[in-house]
Amino acid sequence: MNDHVTDPATEAFVAHRDLLFTVAYEMLGSAADAEDVLQEAWLRWVKVDLTQVRDQRAYLVRITTRQALNRLRTLKRRKEAYVGPWLPEPLLTAPDVAEDVELSENLSLALMFILETLSPTERAVFVLHEVFDIGYDDIAAAIDKSPSAARQIAYRARQHVDARRPRTPASPEEAREALNSFQRALVTGDLQGLLDVLAPDVVFVSDGGGLRLAALRPVVGADKVLRYMAGSVDKAGGILTSESTTVNGNPGLILRLDGVIDGVLAFSVENARATGLYYVRNPEKLTRIESETPLTSR
Repeated sequence: MNDHVTDPATEAFVAHRDLLFTVAYEMLGSAADAEDVLQEAWLRWVKVDLTQVRDQRAYLVRITTRQALNRLRTLKRRKEAYVGPWLPEPLLTAPDVAEDVELSENLSLALMFILETLSPTERAVFVLHEVFDIGYDDIAAAIDKSPSAARQIAYRARQHVDARRPRTPASPEEAREALNSFQRALVTGDLQGLLDVLAPDVVFVSDGGGLRLAALRPVVGADKVLRYMAGSVDKAGGILTSESTTVNGNPGLILRLDGVIDGVLAFSVENARATGLYYVRNPEKLTRIESETPLTSR
């Protein structure tokens, strides 16, 4: 699509493209699948009679949601055969995403990992209502349910998510401070320093996708996480370096081994300590961390 094309359908799609990508990505956790969904949404959008469309943004979100739901059901089958835990694809994001506290919290790998436990319809409803503030009438149209059914699904999904996410999430400043402490301890090999920044019940989730060595199940507990990480560094050999960055609107680290990207580490922080570590090593999920991806809730 060309920005200079002036037909109304293209103008509307281009104007809302970042939003539509964010909706699809938040539902799917995969940038490549989100791009495919946008292509499918575009092909349907150009066939629509715009004179019959009251709200172009809402209509585009509806089309995108339907295509994402179809893709999500396919992805669910694919994930069942995945080797080890499945983590979302991390995205390098611009400062404006981090400044939108609500959006950055909802885009965090920690929350998106929780969303994996919802059914496709529950995830769609949660994402549309909680993240993008879409009304129940429009959500109902997107998922082919009644508004009252959409409300019930939203309530159930919110209860499920709230039971699993931190009760008092850290501010961006607290999260960055915890990450800096972790980074210093990691690079210097300060095991006590690492232990100090880990919550006692911290969970470490790693995703190698069968292509890179990774724990096949989440590792739980500060001592176990520390031993696992120390053992992994010893086995890897070479020189480990880290670079602080912004992943999905939140503080994160890009880890390199002898200068080659090994993976991306994201955090969830509560009471100044890391409660969750999410390490993506699958090389197929590391293609979006060297150039920024624009994301928006508007």
